[in-house]
Amino acid sequence: MPELDLAPTAQQWLNVVLIWVGFGTVVGFLAKVILPLRQPAGSVPSLLLGLVGSLIGLLILSQFFGGRQFNPISPLGFLAAIAGAFLVLIGYRGLCGMLLVRKKRAGR
Repeated sequence: MPELDLAPTAQQWLNVVLIWVGFGTVVGFLAKVILPLRQPAGSVPSLLLGLVGSLIGLLILSQFFGGRQFNPISPLGFLAAIAGAFLVLIGYRGLCGMLLVRKKRAGR
């Protein structure tokens, strides 16, 4: 099987994307284990939860520290990503609760 030769910049971006996908999966899984609410199960929702939570958590962390950029693959970045995933899970739960209340009110 022939090797795929990429430009160094493309290889670097591919590595970054793969790291974020792996990191997001781990963060999403841990957030679901630590905060067990009713949420969609499976690998794709866990990945999306982890990626969105990581972005939100690291953005909030960088705002607290005056715009400093943080690496998600660090202890502080990891904790911020988990906190961001918690926020996403709580927001998802709140949105589902609001929709359920509206559905019950419309059914009366």
